Amino acid sequence: MLKADLQKSFMFARLSDKQLDRVARHAVRIHLDEGEILFQQKDPATRFYLLLSGQVKLFRLGAGGNEKVIEIVTPVSTFAEALMFLDQPTFPVGAQVMQRAHIISIDARDFSRMLRESVDTCFMLMGDMSQRLRGLIREIDNLSLSSATCRVAGYLLTKSEPEGATFDLQVPKQTLASRLSVQPETFSRIIRQLSNKGILAIHGSRVEISDRPGLSKIANVCALSEDSLEDTFHFPYRNTKSTD
Repeated sequence: MLKADLQKSFMFARLSDKQLDRVARHAVRIHLDEGEILFQQKDPATRFYLLLSGQVKLFRLGAGGNEKVIEIVTPVSTFAEALMFLDQPTFPVGAQVMQRAHIISIDARDFSRMLRESVDTCFMLMGDMSQRLRGLIREIDNLSLSSATCRVAGYLLTKSEPEGATFDLQVPKQTLASRLSVQPETFSRIIRQLSNKGILAIHGSRVEISDRPGLSKIANVCALSEDSLEDTFHFPYRNTKSTD
């Protein structure tokens, strides 16, 4: 059963039966409730993880105790695996459960030894990490070049199905604001403006997109100047490029 759950991940699905048996022997199931901590920032990173169900947020704490959400992990995703290549790795982020989670914990040191025995497996993992790196680079571009309005619109589009106008946000608004590098009040202000324009409506955690082409247009104008953005959509506030 553990092998079958591991194979739900694209990363483990491509291992041989022998390799998968080896990973399963050293793997442990973990069940955590909402709010529980999986690991803390700077803890020794001797294991990495596969999320089977639920949600986990990865976050960093600043010197003043401010929290920045780095990633919201969703099923069926692995996380913290890149740290296995360091000599004495520690977690650069903390991990906290947002929705009751079923997690498989994998022995990073043994997995690293297995990679040394198979060049093909090592290249497979490097390919996966390269894809993730490209995603992170795109995210950096979005954070540095796009306005807060574009980021919010783009996020809502990625979470909605093309044929569906309604979906559950699933993430607390304050956490989502941190993930998009905007202040909660800025996030609420953007949602209010989009609602006033008839582009979407939010009822609790439920989002209803009334004008998907309009939302797509906003998400795709990030290259415009701030003045052009406001002239196009008549938003009565400024500084949407800032993360305030």
